[in-house]
Amino acid sequence: MTLKRLIAIGGIIFCTAVGWFILGSSVLVRSGVSLNRCGPEVTGCWGPLMTQPHPSIYYNSPGSANGRHMIQPSQSDVSVSLRYEPKRKGLLWYRTFLVDFHGEYGLQNPTQITQTVYVRFEFPATDASYSDFSFVIDGAPSTGNNKTAEGITEAITLAPGQSARFSVAYNSRGTNRWGYSFGDTTRIRNFRLAMATDFSEFDFPAGTGSPTERARTPAGWKFVWSYPDVINAQAIAMGMPSVANPGPVASRMSFFAPVSLLFFFAVLILIGMVWEVKLHPMNYFFLAAGCFAFQLLFAYLVDLIPLLLAFVISAAVSLALVSGYLLAAAGRRFARVAVLAQFAFIVLFSYSFFFDGLTGLTITIGAIITLALLMIATAKVNWADKFRSPAVIRGIPPPVPQM
Repeated sequence: MTLKRLIAIGGIIFCTAVGWFILGSSVLVRSGVSLNRCGPEVTGCWGPLMTQPHPSIYYNSPGSANGRHMIQPSQSDVSVSLRYEPKRKGLLWYRTFLVDFHGEYGLQNPTQITQTVYVRFEFPATDASYSDFSFVIDGAPSTGNNKTAEGITEAITLAPGQSARFSVAYNSRGTNRWGYSFGDTTRIRNFRLAMATDFSEFDFPAGTGSPTERARTPAGWKFVWSYPDVINAQAIAMGMPSVANPGPVASRMSFFAPVSLLFFFAVLILIGMVWEVKLHPMNYFFLAAGCFAFQLLFAYLVDLIPLLLAFVISAAVSLALVSGYLLAAAGRRFARVAVLAQFAFIVLFSYSFFFDGLTGLTITIGAIITLALLMIATAKVNWADKFRSPAVIRGIPPPVPQM
């Protein structure tokens, strides 16, 4: 191994890295186009982000703001069922879900005179569709005369201190998250919300409260938010589970591939020097091309087939190219070690991008293990001999300077 060969191999790594950066950038552009084109389509066809407001109850009072005196439900018992059904468009997955909502509320006339009390129930999103909708107040179904895109308002006449109950139910669809908000209400009493999910991964977005109870179920989780008497109660929300999007995964794999190739070539160079396997820089050029084929094939297969299947096919093709070439160029022994190194640095490192937050740790652990193995394997190698020029090894004296 000479300095010129090392420089040539470094140039091959650099050029391959440029190719990977171009590939990763093109995948990012395709993902952005897919997001801009398909995002509104998915939201329009399936449903938007949903936040269910707490019902508003009031009666007319000339001395109050806006001529209305707001009162709170005397009791709230809400049940929500969330079913996760992600949809894929192009290079992106969208976190879509189905929601079944049912709320039972109590109200009371707090005044000493007979009042007409109005109940206002707003929908969680104006551009969503609602099936099996029902609004029943004190046993009487809503007529729907006061129903709009924003919600529905019904009235009931109550004697002093008289109580009533109303219930609301609907089925709908949304994207990313479902939530329940209390608006400007500063104090919540006798409130309970039970949520059942059919997924095990859960996320309570920032600014929302954690459940007071939680329990695993065969399908997923059951959460309960119980607010007997709470001032400034936090909103309630559930974010849908994250999905490994093909576009971002493929782009990150391409951007970090040069690091994997650097580790892979380092192993080949050191093992080749120890075992005296003389690979020419052109051999490294074809090996780099075989590794590049992995991300290139994966970037275009993810449009057509499932993500994991595309990864397996692309990895198998790259391993076959590299192992077959080294088997013919350097023999079975060296090819076996090279394939193990390629599987560790190219395939396993790339697979770590399926798991958010673990990529850096995976690469670090892999690099440390590789360093330890190479230190053990080369501890007794005389590196002065390995880096000695071929002319010195053959005993050819250096040229005499001309006078």
